[in-house]
Amino acid sequence: MNTIFRKSMLSVAGLAFAGGVFAGPIAAHANPVDAKPTAAAVHTVAAKPQGAQSHIDLNGEQTGNVKAIIAATKKAGLPERAAVISIATSLQESKLENLGHLGDANDHDSLGLFQQRPTSGWGTPEQITNPEYSTTAFLKGLKQVDGWQDMPLTDAAQTVQVSAYPDAYAQWQQQATDLVAQHWNS
Repeated sequence: MNTIFRKSMLSVAGLAFAGGVFAGPIAAHANPVDAKPTAAAVHTVAAKPQGAQSHIDLNGEQTGNVKAIIAATKKAGLPERAAVISIATSLQESKLENLGHLGDANDHDSLGLFQQRPTSGWGTPEQITNPEYSTTAFLKGLKQVDGWQDMPLTDAAQTVQVSAYPDAYAQWQQQATDLVAQHWNS
């Protein structure tokens, strides 16, 4: 039975990986994000955080990346909720570090704050390692997810990212919410 379970889990992981490789990001062929600010009411959190929460202390570079994600979100005319989802996603994918190629430790060709892949259509390595570009690419994908504003953070992030660990984003919701609250108006 253990062998059957293991094979089933590997099959599911393989399908998730294949979906990401062949489908690419949702936003691969989307039109550029309109940079028109909106005067809509701000909506930070749709629900209380799911499950146990993780937290890391941030250095100056990571804090700068938080500010870059928030700036790109504002430029895209999206609310705080989009920044919370983006920051939680980046916390999971890179711990808010703008990662280049990591050699043998690299997850395929994943790069940048969101561990986006050039071979999946996210952009060139130079684009993906640009915090504004990578955030804008993530946000394009998020905007294409029906109901993202009200769905659990981990579901919204997973729909864009197509991760082999779909529930992992939830653990960063509280820290991402706190970071947006701290830096949105600064």
